[in-house]
Amino acid sequence: MKIEIMNKKLVSTSKFLSLILRHKPNTIGLSLDDNGWASIQHLLYAASVHGHNISRELLDEVVFTNDKQRFSYSHDGQMIRANQGHSVLINLELEPIVPPGMLYHGTVERFLNSIMASGLQKMKRQHVHLSATIETAINVGKRRGKPVVLSVNSGVMNRDGYQFFLSRNGVCLTESVPWKYATILHDYK
Repeated sequence: MKIEIMNKKLVSTSKFLSLILRHKPNTIGLSLDDNGWASIQHLLYAASVHGHNISRELLDEVVFTNDKQRFSYSHDGQMIRANQGHSVLINLELEPIVPPGMLYHGTVERFLNSIMASGLQKMKRQHVHLSATIETAINVGKRRGKPVVLSVNSGVMNRDGYQFFLSRNGVCLTESVPWKYATILHDYK
């Protein structure tokens, strides 16, 4: 029972941090610097003022044990930021990479017509997120229903001039993926 309560606390804290560090820091009066970093001291204080009591120990556990490694600490351990997925404008200081030849994107069927018409778009985020494995893409798609996996010919895209970046937690990022580089995978189970 105690483990279940702790798991729920970890999940709810991770979701709260995602909201604050990726999308709406002003919800608790927090400021992010140009690179998305926030003072841990200010984060913990602002969270508590707004009814989210997070200890440093709990924050450490979320940062270090989250299976998606969504958050990072600065080298001095005084700042925290989300590794990718921001809708607020920040500069993650990402260096371009040469991507693997094939990457994957998890979605659901209801978005396919839009994707086929205009490709994968970043929507409210700064980048389109692509996975190195089919399994990860399936898990991403599952969050919204029955998953559909798209393979993305990232090698050809890169040769055609599209830039790719790798977030600190291993997610491949790009500005957009025109439909001509994507294919629906039918046999991925």
